[in-house]
Amino acid sequence: MFARRAVFAVLFQVTIAGSLWLAAVALAPGGFGLLDVAALILFAITLPWMAAGFANAVIGFIIMRFSADPVAAVLPAAGMIGDEQPVTASTAILLCVRNELPRRIIRNLDTMLEGVHASGYGERFHLYLLSDTSDAHLAANEEALFAELIDRWRDRIAIDYRRRTVNTGFKAGNVREFCERWGSRHEFAVTLDADSFMSADAILRLVRIMQVDVRLGILQGLVVGLPSTSLFARIFQFGMRHGMRSYTIGSAWWQSDCGPYWGHNAILRLEPFMKHCQLPVLSGSGEAERHILSHDQIEAALMRAAGYHVRVLPREDLGWEENPPTLLEFMRRDLRWCQGNMQYWRFLLLPKLRPVSRYQLVLAILMFIGSPAWIGLLVLATIALVTCDDPANIMRGDVGGALLIWVLGMWFSPKIAGALDVLLSRQERHAFGGAGRFTFNLVIETVYSIILVPILWISHTIFLFGLLFNREIHWIGQVRDDHAVPLSLALQDLWPQTVLGCASLGLVLASQPWALPYVLLLAGGPALSVPFAMVTAWPAIGELAARIGIGRIPEETDIPEDLLELALPAITSESRPPLTNSV
Repeated sequence: MFARRAVFAVLFQVTIAGSLWLAAVALAPGGFGLLDVAALILFAITLPWMAAGFANAVIGFIIMRFSADPVAAVLPAAGMIGDEQPVTASTAILLCVRNELPRRIIRNLDTMLEGVHASGYGERFHLYLLSDTSDAHLAANEEALFAELIDRWRDRIAIDYRRRTVNTGFKAGNVREFCERWGSRHEFAVTLDADSFMSADAILRLVRIMQVDVRLGILQGLVVGLPSTSLFARIFQFGMRHGMRSYTIGSAWWQSDCGPYWGHNAILRLEPFMKHCQLPVLSGSGEAERHILSHDQIEAALMRAAGYHVRVLPREDLGWEENPPTLLEFMRRDLRWCQGNMQYWRFLLLPKLRPVSRYQLVLAILMFIGSPAWIGLLVLATIALVTCDDPANIMRGDVGGALLIWVLGMWFSPKIAGALDVLLSRQERHAFGGAGRFTFNLVIETVYSIILVPILWISHTIFLFGLLFNREIHWIGQVRDDHAVPLSLALQDLWPQTVLGCASLGLVLASQPWALPYVLLLAGGPALSVPFAMVTAWPAIGELAARIGIGRIPEETDIPEDLLELALPAITSESRPPLTNSV
């Protein structure tokens, strides 16, 4: 493990050092003034997340292309099990829910339970419906429908339903209450979110791996997006699908036994989890009791500190989740993650944490701290261009161009690696609908990302400044159904992005129009944020995209039987695009 981590560390540090050197050379003309120093510092803050992505993508791509079994290369225990291995462990399946539509949840559960029962191991599993629902109407509906579910599966698979009236500790508190009440009955627990779907085969595979490797404390399955009819979600899930491959395999190779936990679509060894992974309460002078939002990575760090392994199984058939259907819903979920990650600084000095665990916590913080740094660079660039007399004094044209290409290469490196892996494989090209459709979608997703990411940067920046003044968000249910975003709501939520983007572009256009293509990369998305939010949310456009194959993912080409049972609109015969013979 030392050699693997040394490879990553060298690649990571060389990437950062080379990027800073290139930026310093580019800014050298005219000498280093205050703006140049500030720009270099801000650029340095943005680098760790990009450099980590680049290093993971390079390592992951090499493993994907040159390893006979990339999954076994990063998780040897995966090659030690087969479908014939008996399931002997008692496993709880935990579904955490808060203010969700129960029919959607039951749709997913019925299909999963059918598979578990058909496997012949139904008596080894116990489903726990752990509700934190606070809405009275939803709670009544939930209680009635879950009672029907329990009655329907009676004498086949055990199911218990419990609702807390106060969601102390949020999701982590929900799971902790299960542990205190029922945890001693089971060896393992499979964790699901309200929008999760796991097939029975995936659950059995996780259980079998845990059985053969007693050192495993947490095994995280790779999660991909369920086929959607929202244009926003379709394009996002396409990019996530091919972009996560290299990043996850690369990081799993060097992190190894100190991997991530994402809070759902994973399996826990309950005894050490209950003993070692209870989260401390956040506190401050004069404050009421507060709990951490992003519990999962802290639990992973505590499990590893206790001597148990935390690993990821990078297979794409282990589980799915629903992605937010609109930009505004995506931003709400993103800000909840932002708030949770900003709480990690309190845990950086916890005793016995492994160095890799501390690195993961720091990187999770920097993922969001980098956003105000990017916005600061946009503001500095605009000021420099407006106030300069000679553009040659701002940046060397040749080195600046090379720097721009290099930054874009780092930024998109996981997706570039994933795209190359798809294009080099006939089977993968077919799964994405053929080389032509995949390339077309790749172009669309690239433009989409260039628009989307700066919008999120501004959202993070505003929220982080609000945190300094104790502005926080609350854990609420998400709107998962496709719906239009009216102009008034888009303007209400996105006016800061619109103002900053249009102001930057207008000032540069009036003073240094030659620089507009460069500034457009950071300011173009925010300037277009309102129409982007509205157009990508329109249900009619999403349905059309599903029919013609925009954002098409492999589950829409060769549909898994379990997903067919869910009757998702994106993969029904009426909306699914015809198969292509293109290679």
